[in-house]
This record gives sequence, C-alpha cells and structure tokens, in this order.
Amino acid sequence: MAEASIWAWRHPRAEGAAGRCIGRTDLAVDKRRAKGLARRIQATARRHGLPQVVHTSPLSRCADVGRWLRRWGWQHVIDPALLEMDFGRWDGLSWNDIGRAEVDDWCAAFATTAPGGGESLNAMLDRARCWHVAQPSEVPVLVVAHAGWMLARRWCSERRDAPPQSDTWPSPPAHEVLWLLKGRVAAGSGTSPA
Repeated sequence: MAEASIWAWRHPRAEGAAGRCIGRTDLAVDKRRAKGLARRIQATARRHGLPQVVHTSPLSRCADVGRWLRRWGWQHVIDPALLEMDFGRWDGLSWNDIGRAEVDDWCAAFATTAPGGGESLNAMLDRARCWHVAQPSEVPVLVVAHAGWMLARRWCSERRDAPPQSDTWPSPPAHEVLWLLKGRVAAGSGTSPA
C-alpha cells in the first residue's frame, strides 16, 4: 500500500445540534450551506486537478453535499465507515440530560468506554485508521466527513500509538473546513456508489 492524500471537508453546521450530543442522529443542513460547500469542493478540485469523486457518510449533513456534486456530474460514494462516532443512547440528547456522572466516567476511561453504550473511541480510531479506497496510490481521495472521523484519522496518522485522553483530545475542526490527511490506498474498500 502507498500513502495518498485525503482531502477531507467537515460537513456544514447541522440544524438543531447546539447543546446536544450528536453522533449518528441524522440532522438536516441548510440547502444553501450544502450547495455552497459543494461549490467550494468543486472549485478546489478544478484548481488542483483532483478527481470528481466524493466519498461521504450516509448521514444527511455529509451526503447532501455529495448529492449536489452528483447533480453536477460527479461520482458520489456513500460509505458507512465514514460515520460519526456512535454515542448509543446518548445520541441526540441534550448534554445536560446525559448527566455529569456518566460523562465523568467516560472521560476517566476515554479511549475504552463506549459512551451511552455506543462505540468506544478505540473502535472509532480503528475504523478511521483502516478506512481506504481502492484506486491507484497517486490519486487523491475527496471526503465530506464528520469531526469525530477527521479527528480520529488525524490522531492515527500524527500520534501513532499514543493513547488518547480526554484532556489531550483535540478540539473539532470548524464546519466546512478542509484538512489534508494521510491515507492508505489499497484494493477492496467496501464502498458503494450512491
């Protein structure tokens, strides 16, 4: 396998997310924001000679951007491996409704506890670390992703085996921001066109 670049944009701000634990809850994004990010991705791809293929999570806040690009002739690949972290029964709740004791328990064993019975950070890191796309190694991969996935992918490439702690876990990227990440390109990704 060869190193390749992943051009990863965080999705637009979701409607109704403020103050809530949002992982797999499928919140809508304003159509203008989704279209605006799609236009920026299209312009970036044109400027840098990137392929007109975008990979997104199936959640609307990412997939809506891919759907705009598909309308303009792009290939849109929906991939569940790009999903945000699963917060189980916490997902969609107000942080105030979750309870301080449960959040403290998660922070005490930050990498190994599955918050709300969902997915542990270690599982998220493994999912992000193992994600790849079957294509030639020199071809960049374009992704519209979630903050958790982007942070996990960056942690895996920059921190290597350092165990994440709640006080050292980085802040999420801003909405619609572009990060260049390192990736592995190999045969057989399990992705499917939308």
